[in-house]
Amino acid sequence: MGEANKHFILVHGACHGAWSWYKLKPLLEAAGHRVTAVDLAASGINMKAIQDVHSMLDYSQPLLDLVGSLAPGEKVVLVGHSLGGLSLAVAMENFPEKIAVAVFLTAFMPDAVNKPSYVLDQYCERALPGAWLDTEFGSFESPKGPITSMFFGPEFFSSKLYQLSPVEDLELASALARPSSLFIEDLSTAKKFSENAYGSVPRVYVVCDQDRAITEEFQRWMIGNGGVSQVVEIQGADHMPMFCKPQETCNSLVEIASKYA
Repeated sequence: MGEANKHFILVHGACHGAWSWYKLKPLLEAAGHRVTAVDLAASGINMKAIQDVHSMLDYSQPLLDLVGSLAPGEKVVLVGHSLGGLSLAVAMENFPEKIAVAVFLTAFMPDAVNKPSYVLDQYCERALPGAWLDTEFGSFESPKGPITSMFFGPEFFSSKLYQLSPVEDLELASALARPSSLFIEDLSTAKKFSENAYGSVPRVYVVCDQDRAITEEFQRWMIGNGGVSQVVEIQGADHMPMFCKPQETCNSLVEIASKYA
């Protein structure tokens, strides 16, 4: 990779899609980089329904297909937002040699000691009563048993995710959001991420200090729990830094890429 030409792969969070990077992608491209924003299974314009997605591996398959198809020797900068951090971990476990650095953008970041569901279990345990507001939870069957589905409600969107983001972006999300899942049932029985694959990829955590969904306190707990190569902060950012602080997010990612890629 030349200094100017890095390849960023952007991975969205739950209920979102590749569309959530519409501001950031052109900024990174204007800075001279190649950018691929991926739709995970049953997200964005991916045709699957959430009921047909039975594991974090199934959910992350579009990302695995993309990373697996990279030219021999090519290394990418993987950026995962929110739940996208778990999909990053799956890709790191499967293709550590293809990833120059993994950037967890106010994202769930697992460790290589506990079961893969550990950070999600901790998140749910620490949530205050009523924290999920009007999020709708449901259940669907998979070969291994029931899986809990999740669909953010209007109040959760506006007060927990987008409270500092432009109202137009909240409107876009309200129109394009699709039901998702944390896949906790699957992750609680999945194989641990390994130190020699997942753990071998440099990890950078980007903290957003005004995040009401994954609070700064919990972000810093994950950093302490999992360990990272570097911590970067975006001041005044809610859970959607790509919407409320797009230029700052772009600058942070370009700096990280120039250091590791």
